[in-house]
Order: sequence, then structure tokens, then C-alpha cells
Amino acid sequence: MAANPQIMEYFDDPPLARKIFSSTGFAWLWLIVRVWLGYNWVEATISHKIGNPAWVKTGAAVKGFWQHAIAVPANGRPPIEYGWYREFLAWLLSMHAEVWVGKLVAYGELLVGIALILGAFAGIAAFFGALMNWNFMMAGTASTNPVLFAVAILMILGWKVAGYYGLDRYLLPLLGTPWRPGRMFPHKTHVAPA
Repeated sequence: MAANPQIMEYFDDPPLARKIFSSTGFAWLWLIVRVWLGYNWVEATISHKIGNPAWVKTGAAVKGFWQHAIAVPANGRPPIEYGWYREFLAWLLSMHAEVWVGKLVAYGELLVGIALILGAFAGIAAFFGALMNWNFMMAGTASTNPVLFAVAILMILGWKVAGYYGLDRYLLPLLGTPWRPGRMFPHKTHVAPA
């Protein structure tokens, strides 16, 4: 007998995953992780990028990083493994995008860090932090990026409670989610046709 394609099955998460990612009982853990991750973003941008003209004025820091990343050394193995990403960076260089990308990275890191520390849209902030980490790793730099990326992915999974001891405790019920409107948005009532 063939399975009915109209019947959808739902599988429960393991109890430990449900506790860690969906229960406010572990919100204290997310507070520690969130503030640590946010501090790393704020510290990285304040100590190295904001106030440095090579990042926020000329973009020279980004340009130098991209040029190094796409260069093919004598051994024939460039820092970037994937040709499509190398071509993407070369295209950005040809467009002189380093000027606005430098600003975007510097102030983006600051915004991600502040949002994480305050617990405001923690899952979204963690997503954008992970996106920056992923781009840094794709361009051939390791540094702290793999650890920060892994922590951000865990925070994305725990988005419902990651900001519970923060502004999300108030923002999420107020604004809601795409599948459940918050108090700020009135619920639509559907009237059945007569």
C-alpha cells in the first residue's frame, strides 16, 4: 500500500534538544553564550575596524584581504578552495566594492554584537554573525571564525529562548513571528461566506 502524500508526519525532538533549544530553563545558558558571542563581535570591530580608515573610509583593509585571497601562489593553491567564490571576490574587486563592504563589515559586526548582548532578535543577529563568519572562512581565514560560526549556529537553533533574558522576552510577544502575530498586530478574523 502506497503512502498517502497528503498525510504529513511530525517527529518530536529528543527531550534534551527540546530542553536546551525551547525551554526557558536553559535561558541562563543562552545568556552566557549570547553575551560572550556579542562581546567577541563588539571587541573585534572596536579594536580593529571602527576608527581605522582602512576599514571605514577607503576599504583598503578589505581590498588587501581580497587580493590576498584570490592570488594564486607559487604552489598553485590559492587560499580559496572554491573557484566560484574566488570569482565572486574578483568581481567585487572590479566593482571597487571594498569601500562600502569595509563599512558594512565594521558597522555590521558592531550591530550584531550589540543585538546579541542586549538579546534583541538574538536568532537574527546570530544568523548575520554566522554569515560573516562563513564569508571570512570561505575567503581563507580561520582565526576564531570556526568557533564563532558553530556557536552562532547553535544560537540560531535556540532562537526562541536565546534572548529570553534580554529584549527578546518583550520583543517576540509584542512583534510576533511570521506564523503567529504579536500583540502589536491585530489578529484577522475570517468570516465564512454565507
